Amino acid sequence: MSGVRVGVDVGGTFTDVVLVTDDDLVTAKVPTTENGSVGVIEGIRKACGTAGIDPGEVGEFVHATTVSVNALLERDGATTGLVTTDGFRDVLEIGRQARPALYDLDAEKPAPLVPRRRRYEVTERTTPDGVETAVDESELREVAAELRAAGVESVAVAFLHAYAHPENERRAAAVLRDELDVPVSASHEVLAEFREFERTATTAVDAYVAPLVDAYLGSLVERAADEGVPSPRVMQSNGGVATAEAVRNRPVGTVLSGPAAGVVGANRVGEPVRDDHDLAGLVTFDMGGTSSDVSLVRDGRAERTADADVDGIPVRTRMVDVHTVGSGGGSVAWVDAGGALRVGPESAGADPGPACYGRGGERTTVTDAAVVLGYVDPTAALGGELELDAAAARDALADLADEAGLDGAIAAARGVYRVANATMTRAIREVTVERGIDPREFGLVAFGGAGPMHAAALAAALDIDPVVVPLPSGVLSAYGLLDADEEHDAVRTRLVRLADADPTAMDDAFAALADEALAEATDPDAATVERAVDCRYAGQSFELEVTVDGGFDPATVRERFHAAHERAYGYSVDEPVEAVTLRATARIERGVAETDHGGDGDARQGTREAWFDGEPRDATAYDRRALAPGDRVDGPAVLDGPESTTVVPPGWAGTVRGDGAVVLTEGSP
Repeated sequence: MSGVRVGVDVGGTFTDVVLVTDDDLVTAKVPTTENGSVGVIEGIRKACGTAGIDPGEVGEFVHATTVSVNALLERDGATTGLVTTDGFRDVLEIGRQARPALYDLDAEKPAPLVPRRRRYEVTERTTPDGVETAVDESELREVAAELRAAGVESVAVAFLHAYAHPENERRAAAVLRDELDVPVSASHEVLAEFREFERTATTAVDAYVAPLVDAYLGSLVERAADEGVPSPRVMQSNGGVATAEAVRNRPVGTVLSGPAAGVVGANRVGEPVRDDHDLAGLVTFDMGGTSSDVSLVRDGRAERTADADVDGIPVRTRMVDVHTVGSGGGSVAWVDAGGALRVGPESAGADPGPACYGRGGERTTVTDAAVVLGYVDPTAALGGELELDAAAARDALADLADEAGLDGAIAAARGVYRVANATMTRAIREVTVERGIDPREFGLVAFGGAGPMHAAALAAALDIDPVVVPLPSGVLSAYGLLDADEEHDAVRTRLVRLADADPTAMDDAFAALADEALAEATDPDAATVERAVDCRYAGQSFELEVTVDGGFDPATVRERFHAAHERAYGYSVDEPVEAVTLRATARIERGVAETDHGGDGDARQGTREAWFDGEPRDATAYDRRALAPGDRVDGPAVLDGPESTTVVPPGWAGTVRGDGAVVLTEGSP
């Protein structure tokens, strides 16, 4: 069964699995393990068991990893050293003049990933025009000895203007790799762009996570081989997949691996609704166990950025533009010093987890509130295995009510639900309203273990209609892994005014970048190359990406930049335009075949009490998997699925599509 494909996404609480055969789609969910690769293999075994196949029959394995982002968030990456140009030892510390909070006198920037005692300078000088002073190999060997004595586990090399002329940096990296038995990340290989701080910081991130990613993927490859499962392809932050070997060579590209996969899957499932309703795009909303991720899809593609920030650390690599807030199903509810009810960002995790998990957890979470409000079936087995303890959830909420001065467990549960919704509504506003985008022109695709439970409430608050809840909503990131194209990016700064640009020279530069991107592709002959250039008005300090079709034509690029600036900022001006950074992306199209949903229509399970707008209502309960294409569900209702629950409030209705997705609309008769 070479057509068997499996996607596995590791989350903070659960590891999600989607297995697709020629005519079926199977999902599974297992608790995330301390060694993530153990849970990944357990999830594959579980999905294969449900499908009635042997793991050795899997023909393709695609994976999203959280190793790199967790290392940054928890600051437990490798002991890293930095080698840089004489006089630039403190670039990481100085950074930019921007403050984390402009009017907060106590605000502090996060500590650099590489402390000053492990940052070393060498004598070399490179300008944008070329190398003026060659690097001294004997000095490099002395630095290598100091790095070895410092016990470094990886090294970052970032020389001044190495993006334009990498000769000195290339030689330094070669010497350090010869002298040291640790990974060495060179900035011209990681990010061949200008801006010393961002390039140095991104190279430091690559080095900081490299040993962990390498060890994790090495372990996963071995465990997969023991099961007869192929070596994994790995989701990158840019929304494309690459081989494990390519990712191990440039691990910084996996910082937003999991969230990117979810956006890819949401785009696939939401596309028909976008076309049918003539929408400007889609808002994707992924609420998992520890956080919620929000992103935008416009013109059929996920919005991307090359200027991201992870917990105060700039990561300048192309990635899906995802905004994350610390509000998930496992987020802990608490009362602050002023007596106000708060939710998150701390999470109860998978063990002990929410109080309703019955594993000894006593702190109230969003999931506990959902159980008490009747949204989650208290008799259900979460993920098909975990028996819920509704009494423990109610006790935890009663304790929270006493602390917050609320009238009982129900009042506390309503408060937790509303506070969590307010946090996620703000997140959607940040990627829409605060960027000049009207959310009313968009549809909402809700997924994750908890997303469909909150989706209608968020949509109502923002006047978004319709809402799409995919059939594998609880594991959509894993599903998106199977739909993602293979992608490889190559970038290089080439600063020139469009009026002075030589089209032939620009085409030659693009050709070199295309060769670099194609070198990473598994099948270069099957790849297409897309070209783009970051442009700005002369004097600006930020750029916008515009596509380049065919030969480089300055007039066409200028026109497209004006349009992009108008779209992003509401205006354009008749000023000189500069080309700043060239980009080439090699893409091999992949995708997952459509599978028809075969629900038998016998889905009604009776009613249960659920709370809406402060009142208990008899909500009709349905087995989500048993709903048949064309079925209509009127609220109040709850759709119980194996990985997630969909809440249909009063005044809303849902219609089941052929692929099993439910499309929710408000105000239906």
